[in-house]
Amino acid sequence: MRIRSEFMVGVASRMLVWVMRLLFLTVRVKKFVAVPGATPDHQNGENCHSFSIWHDSLLVTIFIVRRPRMFALVGRHRDGSYVSNVLRAVGIRPVRGSSSRGGAQAAAELIQQSRGHDLAMTPDGPRGPRRQMKPGCAFVASHTEKPVVPMAFSCSRAWHVRGSWTDLMIPKPFSTVYALAGPPIPILKGASRADLVRATREIQAEMDRLNEIAVRLAAGETLDVAELLTRPEDQSIAA
Repeated sequence: MRIRSEFMVGVASRMLVWVMRLLFLTVRVKKFVAVPGATPDHQNGENCHSFSIWHDSLLVTIFIVRRPRMFALVGRHRDGSYVSNVLRAVGIRPVRGSSSRGGAQAAAELIQQSRGHDLAMTPDGPRGPRRQMKPGCAFVASHTEKPVVPMAFSCSRAWHVRGSWTDLMIPKPFSTVYALAGPPIPILKGASRADLVRATREIQAEMDRLNEIAVRLAAGETLDVAELLTRPEDQSIAA
């Protein structure tokens, strides 16, 4: 049964935050970063990024990354109210909108207010398909000139809560979470439509590659992650 009262949504969200914070006190986190500073934990406001995160990793991201100066794009559907309240509780500022509802307005707000802030986007929402990149991530990155940092998450033991088009990964107590941040992908201001399509494909490929590494880590493989995270330097994508 859905909660229709905004007050009760707020209460339920605060309870969720409390429970999740207790859970994550038991979780071990291993972070791997391709480029120092290209991570949501970085506190230098001069070098900001757009972090690309799949929907199914959203909860893990919220509770292992603390970044008060970050904005996040959240859908206008009812479940987005829960997400917005949870984000505010951990210091992340939500902007409501999606590719299907209020997307242009939300993107404009992100672009206008994001100076000196990182951005977080879940580019496979709000209706899927699961882990299929939409062009909004590259579009916003090109207008804010914040390079896209693809991210991937996995867990040694987790629950997977099924939704209508994707699931939600919740680490089990005393499990290990693996968080990977790949090399930033620059998308310069003025990128053409064709450039944005090409950038979207590149981000998709890098998200898939990082996810494969994360899954192998969670399965117990011993990997040289620093070597695997390294990519040949790419040219910025611009018009």
